[in-house]
Amino acid sequence: MSRPIVTHFFDEPTNTFSYVVQDPDSRACAILDSVLDFDYAAGRTDTRSADEIIAFVRDNGLEVAWILETHVHADHLSAAPYLHETLGGKTGIGANITVVQDVFGKAFNAGTEFARDGSQFDRLFEEGDTFAIGNLEGRVLHTPGHTPACLTYVIGDAAFVGDTLFMPDYGTARCDFPGGDARTLFRSIQKVLALPGETRIFLCHDYKAPDRDEYQHETTVAEQRAHNVHVHEGISEEEFVRMRTERDATLDMPKLILPSVQVNMRAGEMPPAEDNGQVYLKVPINKF
Repeated sequence: MSRPIVTHFFDEPTNTFSYVVQDPDSRACAILDSVLDFDYAAGRTDTRSADEIIAFVRDNGLEVAWILETHVHADHLSAAPYLHETLGGKTGIGANITVVQDVFGKAFNAGTEFARDGSQFDRLFEEGDTFAIGNLEGRVLHTPGHTPACLTYVIGDAAFVGDTLFMPDYGTARCDFPGGDARTLFRSIQKVLALPGETRIFLCHDYKAPDRDEYQHETTVAEQRAHNVHVHEGISEEEFVRMRTERDATLDMPKLILPSVQVNMRAGEMPPAEDNGQVYLKVPINKF
């Protein structure tokens, strides 16, 4: 397998890892799961996290082929539009973005101007689709369960799993968001664990397990098979579904879920300004 060069960027306020994935034989790269900084209390955005990625791309003379999302994030806003405008590249997400757009378009009472067909993105990926980053070939696994549109991007010996898996000592994604399903997640994870054991797995988040002091972003398929506390070899589907369902019932909603979903279902764009020229984000009362 080819071995892409992977550089990570960490946004500690949202515990999010973003990545630049380089073809070692060309200047081509892709950016995955970028972050637009957002101060919820002030309603103010900032581009410092995205600017760090832009500086890295420019300092290394890279050319952006893709700006990819593993799913519609509920814990941070995407910086994809800003990166696209600054660096170019095509945007991509899972084809089931249309399901997410339909559910949350209704939840936020988005107007008819909000298209629910995924047209905000350049490419909607299906299971088995491929794409190129220079001489690297990426392929797509549809790995729903956390959300209906979750993807894993397999690029050479590297797999970018979004929220599907965490570090082995922390476990797996929650399944209690609209469209989530623990049984579906278990089956999706089996696709990832069927990859070669040496496959590098790059995570979108880390929250540090109780006995660990440092944030971590990389593991392997073999380590997940042997040690993941929720889904290691020997855990049955029924055991997983029971554990995941009980655990999810105890979790609070992510702090930024309401602004994040409104923006990310639009491919990182803000809702349209109202007649006074001001952009607003909605807070549905007692909806979730």
